[in-house]
Order: sequence, then C-alpha cells, then structure tokens
Amino acid sequence: MLLAKPAAAADRWFTTSDGVRLHYAESGPKSARTIVLVPGWTMPEWIFQRQIDTLSYRYHVIAFDPRGQGDSAIAPTGYDQARRGQDIAELIPQVSALPVLLAGWSLGVLDVLAYIHDNGDGRIAGLALIDNSVGEDPPPPPPKHPMHAGKKLPRDVMMRNFVRGMFHKPQPQPWLDKLTQTCLRTPEYAADALLSYPVPRTYWKEAVYSTIKPVLYVVTPRLSGQAANLRAHHPAADVEVWPDAGHALFVDDAVRFNTTLESFIQHRVWP
Repeated sequence: MLLAKPAAAADRWFTTSDGVRLHYAESGPKSARTIVLVPGWTMPEWIFQRQIDTLSYRYHVIAFDPRGQGDSAIAPTGYDQARRGQDIAELIPQVSALPVLLAGWSLGVLDVLAYIHDNGDGRIAGLALIDNSVGEDPPPPPPKHPMHAGKKLPRDVMMRNFVRGMFHKPQPQPWLDKLTQTCLRTPEYAADALLSYPVPRTYWKEAVYSTIKPVLYVVTPRLSGQAANLRAHHPAADVEVWPDAGHALFVDDAVRFNTTLESFIQHRVWP
C-alpha cells in the first residue's frame, strides 16, 4: 500500500511553567503514535530532517528545540538537567495523550534521562539514546569538544570545527554553514552551562535503569564498553555500535538509522 506523502512540518510553540516560549516542529498524522526527537548541544530540531522526512509517513513526529536552541527563546536561566528535563515533561502532554517514544541525541540523551529521573517512565513507550554516555562503565574518554580546548579560539571558529567534526561523511558546505550559524545563536553563558550539568555519572545510570520500557542505544566505538554493559544488565535494552559513522550518526547514515529505529519500534515499542 502506498502511503500519502506527509505535509511539511508545522511550527508550534508552547510556554513553559517558568515562562519560556519553546518551539517544536510537528509532522505526520496526529492520529498515529508519537515520536519526540531531542537534539544535542546547541543544535536545532532540523538536524533530524532526514528522520522527520521518513518517519512522518507512519508516525506523528515532534522535533524539539530545547531552550536557547533553534527557534526557541533564549532564556536567562534553566540550562541545567532539572529544568531541561522539566521542559520535556511539559512538552509531552502538548503533543500526545498517549505514551511517546522519546529519542535523544548527544546532550539530548542527558536531557531525556533527566526527564526519566525526575518524572518516571509513565508517559513513554520507549527510549532511543544516541551516542552519549548513560553513566555506565567504563567512563567515556575526555571530550573532544572545542569549548574544552586548551587554546582558546574565537567562538565561531570553535563552533565551525565542532560542527564539521560531528560527521564521518562529508556534508554540503552550505548546510554546515547554516548549522554552525544556528548553533552560535545559543549564547556562550548558556552553552557553557549545558556542558557542566551539576550531577554525578550515577545520576544517568540510575535513570536508564529505572525504566523497564524498551531502550535502543546506538553509539560510536568510544561508547562500546557502555553499550556492552547496558546490554548485559538492562533487560529491555537493544544496542548497536557503528564503527563507520560520526557522532551525528543519524545524519551520516540516515537510511540505516531510520531502518534501525523503525525495526525497534515495530518489534519492541509498538509491536
């Protein structure tokens, strides 16, 4: 059966309990099961465009701009795990009355786990966690992040290098330039705060093991040890390690990622 081409994503906003106007893009049939996508550090929701284009044929897809990112408001405060998790808690009832599949990439993994840590798993049907630590052993290697560089470069140069370094495969230069400029919209004070959530590694481990819902963990080799331990100790975890993809692996190999996610959904989340 041929599926109708979904309409272009619609821009939506809601206001949080602390008065911040946050943006999300909505696509796909509202009657379908809902997937919520949460991007990484300073990234906009449209980093997930290849997932939105594919998944919205069958699913109600919500791509979220966290506070200070993308088209969301730049708030003076709230760049800690508790508030970012609360923002997700306030987003979910805006977009679905039923449990959602909650997917986070990079810093979005921590934001998703912060949500679970403080709110439980009653509003989710499953988790997809993409290429960040979940607090398991062994600890990840030191970050290769420009904000941690010993030699201070101009911020625009650091961000350009960071964006380019997320990909194993070459991406179009105009697209990389647009992504870099969008990431620079996040003010430096907020970007710095987002890199130093004031909790121990055990916080994230407690969160991921607190849920019995299905968990998909897709990572690059630097997190292969954590993936092995999560598979061994979490009864509902599926893990994959991709050696030939960069940090933004869902961009580098969008077809493979979309196929992996849809298989996880169909076999584990909503069979």
